[in-house]
Amino acid sequence: MSESTYNLIAPDNGVPIKAWTKGVQLEDQARQQLTNAAQLPFIFKWIAAMPDVHWGVGATVGSVIPTKGAIIPAAVGVDIGCGMMAVQTSLNARDLPDSLKNIRAAIETAVPHGRTNHGGAGDRGAWRDIPERNGAVWCSELKARYEAILAKHPRLDRGNHANHLGTLGTGNHFIEVCFDEAESVWFMLHSGSRGVGNRMGGYFIELARKDMRQFFVNLPDIDLAYFPEHTPHFDDYVEAVGWAQDYARRNRDLMMEQVVAAVRTCGELPPFSAEVKAINCHHNYVSRESHFGENVLITRKGAVRAREGDMGIIPGSMGTRSYIVRGKGNRDSFCSCSHGAGRSMSRNEAKRRFTVEDHMRMTEGVECRKDADVIDETPAAYKSIDAVMAAQTDLVEIVHTLRQVVCVKG
Repeated sequence: MSESTYNLIAPDNGVPIKAWTKGVQLEDQARQQLTNAAQLPFIFKWIAAMPDVHWGVGATVGSVIPTKGAIIPAAVGVDIGCGMMAVQTSLNARDLPDSLKNIRAAIETAVPHGRTNHGGAGDRGAWRDIPERNGAVWCSELKARYEAILAKHPRLDRGNHANHLGTLGTGNHFIEVCFDEAESVWFMLHSGSRGVGNRMGGYFIELARKDMRQFFVNLPDIDLAYFPEHTPHFDDYVEAVGWAQDYARRNRDLMMEQVVAAVRTCGELPPFSAEVKAINCHHNYVSRESHFGENVLITRKGAVRAREGDMGIIPGSMGTRSYIVRGKGNRDSFCSCSHGAGRSMSRNEAKRRFTVEDHMRMTEGVECRKDADVIDETPAAYKSIDAVMAAQTDLVEIVHTLRQVVCVKG
């Protein structure tokens, strides 16, 4: 690949950073985070930054960090296995009613979303009575492995787990009904490993910090605390993060089943089929992969695997387009692409800068929440998805362009 496809950042210390940020903003804080990570002695070749890159808690969102002999829990983060799923239906835009309020209400009834009571008893974002299907998935696929992790780390045994399976969450997680360029109807959703994954992420991030202090390891940023390979905590973290990624995948599977069933039975639409087009597109995860002839650990925080032929999803914001893409297998990016538009400002800054009237204007034509509690997710809080896509034409090709008409947020 020509070097002109990315910006090359050469820190004074450490490996280079290849940043697909031509035409998009790279904030100083994010650049510093990338530079800090580049100084670690076990980084393999270089770090890749995606066009939606921005500062994140612990590590840069939109970064691809290849390592040999160590793993950085904060580079995965606390929303382990967060990702996307989309299905294309046999419906056409003309099959939908003029008002989409009932469809949105049906989805909101079928999928617990949001968070109340600090996540405790009566939390609207958790199941009070776990559906039989969800309980069966928990018992047959997840429970035994979870209990094996708890046996070694009993402090993780608190809060929600089975009753979050098949639920949406808060923040930038969403469920959407979209139209593609041919007016075909799609369902799309974004969520991860919910409360249990958050606990695991936070727990192991703190455990890595303690290990660094115990062994007197000096770091450019304590959030880059790591586990060396062949140590008990390394193996335990790999086990936990693998479990959380599987939980996240099944969480999306179950939610999509609930969404399709709810829309089918809402009385607003003719019978339809729904075919999975892009599934299990994690964008906060770690995996063992082969690159440049060597086996390495690839940590993608806010990035999607984009090997040649891989199908992925790059969402915009509540009022902009999203994309179904096919990977081009760009080796320089470690076969990765962006996971969305990327925030252009903090949540607090968005709340300070924009009003409900601004949000209503920016989401005109979309059946969604239009109140003060979602101002931090308003479209202008994100980078231009057009600029982000233009910056990664050598990473992915666009297969479908989607525009949402219903958006459910927690």
